[in-house]
Amino acid sequence: MTTSLYSTRGADPTTAPAFLAPLEGRDAAILPVVADLRARGRARFAAVGLPTVKNEAWRYTNLRELAKQSIAPAGDSAATPVDRLPTVRSAGAGPRLVFVDGRFRADLSTLQGLPTGVLLTDFASACRDHGDLVAAHLGRLASADDRPLVALNSADLTDGVVLRVGAGVAVAEPIELVYVTVGREGVTASSHPRALILLETGARAVLVEHHISQGGAAVLSNHVAEITIGEGATLHHCKVQRENDASFHLSHIAASVATGGVYDNFILTLGARLSRNEVVSALDGRDARTHVSGGYMVRGHQHADISTVIDHAQPNGTSREVYKGVIDDHARAAFQGKIIVRPQAQKTDGHQLNRALLLSDNAEIDAKPELQIFADDVKCSHGCTAGELDDNALFYLRARGIDKETARGLLIGAFLADVLDEIAEAPIRDAFQDYVAGWLEEQR
Repeated sequence: MTTSLYSTRGADPTTAPAFLAPLEGRDAAILPVVADLRARGRARFAAVGLPTVKNEAWRYTNLRELAKQSIAPAGDSAATPVDRLPTVRSAGAGPRLVFVDGRFRADLSTLQGLPTGVLLTDFASACRDHGDLVAAHLGRLASADDRPLVALNSADLTDGVVLRVGAGVAVAEPIELVYVTVGREGVTASSHPRALILLETGARAVLVEHHISQGGAAVLSNHVAEITIGEGATLHHCKVQRENDASFHLSHIAASVATGGVYDNFILTLGARLSRNEVVSALDGRDARTHVSGGYMVRGHQHADISTVIDHAQPNGTSREVYKGVIDDHARAAFQGKIIVRPQAQKTDGHQLNRALLLSDNAEIDAKPELQIFADDVKCSHGCTAGELDDNALFYLRARGIDKETARGLLIGAFLADVLDEIAEAPIRDAFQDYVAGWLEEQR
């Protein structure tokens, strides 16, 4: 099932030519389905261009600054040296694919630790060796028709990842995807990676994404992931975004969860000049579950947008959504969370919560929780709050000899602690806590 987040009304077709790069050298076009997807994506994006604030789903996120950029495709990154790569592992190596400016780097990647029954490869190799798999899933969940940024990703589709975990296979080691942006001087280099992720019946896996920058050049990263969770399968999917403050990070995740399946998503947003993470999780089978959560910490003039849709399409589904954010200086954040309960989705249990902590009088949070319930036997709730640090708690810590900045850091850390507890895997939770601690230390 494809769930619509917004229409293309309120898009600006005059921005399209600057973003549509020539198609020469796109190796993945060896498959007709890829060539067809590109053609449809180019036609659609040429017709609508970037979304504007006239579109309700983009009401709180203005892409005007992105439209002003001099956009060019990212250059050849095959020989680009890369600094130390991030990992959630305390020791040892495990399965990892690395992409530099959207292009796969085999020399930095490893398949060590993958059990039999798991396919993990780059997009071009999957097109060459597993064309039927790509043809069956590419473009099935993420539609370019009503999402301009998905259309743009499709139009410039060059590389990405394909992961298939076979029926009954459990992957003990976290699978890590590392996306490094380097960019080019004088332009905003763009990359549009695609991910196809399939967990077959009863499979289990943990996937961790790292998005980082090397250097200070401006880049546009426009990611799309299509995730299929089979019956009784479980995917824990965690992402941390730490790109530089000159960058634009756009992401769309479309997941379909079959009967008894579980999709668990956590996103930590710390970087980028402007970021938007869209998560659409469709519970397409009975007793399916989804857990969508995350934290966002922005300062300066950063902008972070979290937009989610959880679509209960079958009975007995369960969803939990918890986001917490810290906003300082002139930064701004937006949260749009929608829960849909279809008429046939009786016995649905859905919960949504967003809480924001404003550290400055100039900081801003725009929140729009939404429930669309078309069934009568459900249990659904939502809540949004925004506030400042507790002066009494701050005074209590100061009265015990703790300096002001340390006391503020302790209270902010405590505010975020319970959302980090939403991460089920302890090593990942510890790594993400370290990222939060590093942000707080920089804040001091």
